[in-house]
Amino acid sequence: MIDLSILHARFARLAAGLAASVLLAPVLLAPVLLPATAHATPALVIEVESGKVLLADDATKPWYPASITKLMTAYVTFKAIRSGRITPETLISVSANAAAQKPSKMGFKVGTQLTVDNALKMMLVKSANDMAVVLAEGVGGSLPAFVAEMNQTAAELGMTGSHFANPNGLPDPDNISTARDLAVLARHIFLDFPEQADLFRIPSIKLGPAVIRSYNKLIDRYPGADGMKTGFICASGFNLVASATRGDRHLLAVVLGTGSGRERTEQAALLLERGFQHSWHIFGAVAPTVESLRNEGGPPADMRAQVCGGKRQNTASEDDDSPSTASGYVAAGMSGLGENVTGASLLQKLPPSMPPVEVWVGPVPSAEALAAAYPPPPEKKKPAPAKDKAAAKKKGPTTAVIDTTAPVGEPADGDAAPAAKPAPKPAPKPAAKPAAKPASQASAAPKPAPKPAAKPAASTPLPKPAPAPTYPLIPPPPPQ
Repeated sequence: MIDLSILHARFARLAAGLAASVLLAPVLLAPVLLPATAHATPALVIEVESGKVLLADDATKPWYPASITKLMTAYVTFKAIRSGRITPETLISVSANAAAQKPSKMGFKVGTQLTVDNALKMMLVKSANDMAVVLAEGVGGSLPAFVAEMNQTAAELGMTGSHFANPNGLPDPDNISTARDLAVLARHIFLDFPEQADLFRIPSIKLGPAVIRSYNKLIDRYPGADGMKTGFICASGFNLVASATRGDRHLLAVVLGTGSGRERTEQAALLLERGFQHSWHIFGAVAPTVESLRNEGGPPADMRAQVCGGKRQNTASEDDDSPSTASGYVAAGMSGLGENVTGASLLQKLPPSMPPVEVWVGPVPSAEALAAAYPPPPEKKKPAPAKDKAAAKKKGPTTAVIDTTAPVGEPADGDAAPAAKPAPKPAPKPAAKPAAKPASQASAAPKPAPKPAAKPAASTPLPKPAPAPTYPLIPPPPPQ
């Protein structure tokens, strides 16, 4: 008969030895998973409640966080709300600096006011860079003061590998973090501000008639997904902090530096699935925690050549959904889930978790306030007046170049949209007068009739073919 007490004692010594080796050298976790790509990128899975590390790969390497920076902007804003400095209904204004931020952004004009709550929703769902600056200036009083508060908060949370240079993550060599630090930040958001958790699981927002979908493609596609934030700049690649809950287990996955938006989604889905399926009860309380990982020094990796290089077929952007560089991200040691399990196979079309959340400008919803929040559209190019056309005719014939590959009534390549609008209405003008009828017959003759010739603006002939034109009538461009 086997003495179970002896087996338990032996197992306890083995577990303690393994735990000691992991805690003394957390980088030994790196071989736990290997992405099927040409280059290793940081990845990390942790339990939110316990902070236990389930999977890690290069989690302590310096990296550009891109728009995941907005998680710190949100955390500092939550602190300001709790301390009473502001409320969710506090009105904050769009400054010239905020309006000048690069897309992705809401594009409101300078002076537009909106509530802190609406600015948060726009920043987290649309990843609006202008709203991050609006929050920073509204909460901190100035952009430098808010950024200083971001770095002070990072130090308080033990984010030893992070430094923030702006509130939105736009390219800056001093805006640096690690997968480990981003997991620490995301975990603290859920633990310190549970009342704000719903902000991170919003699938889309509705601004007037427009519906804006979250860049986080796990929401309503991966069972249990409930947040949090994507990020992208060329130097960082495609980043994602993903949250999912099943039963009483709440996991966070951090994926940095993938080659496409679809790849980061599939990789995060697979890592979360492995985290939910994998049992760590054998290690018990001695499993390593995210705080026990030690950040590395050195410069961040630069993914520009791989992600935005010349071989890429489309322009990389935050809403990218091009196919993965690999045929479905596959992690090592996936035998427990089945050899054919990929990130793509874990995604499905789920029922909407909630309808689009309404947002607005001003203190209350108002169509007039929303219309006034946008700058006036640029003036359309007006067709040249008849006298200018006559002057151009004196200087010499002008040939209108038409792209015959473009559908009739649709703009051709380039800035041809203004010219395409009047295209459907050339024929009715001559038909309005009886004299216009013989004009169409005379157009086939070598010499045009005298009356139509007196009104060139109403019947400007197309270059080819002259009789019975089949292309839209487009006035010649004004003289250069």
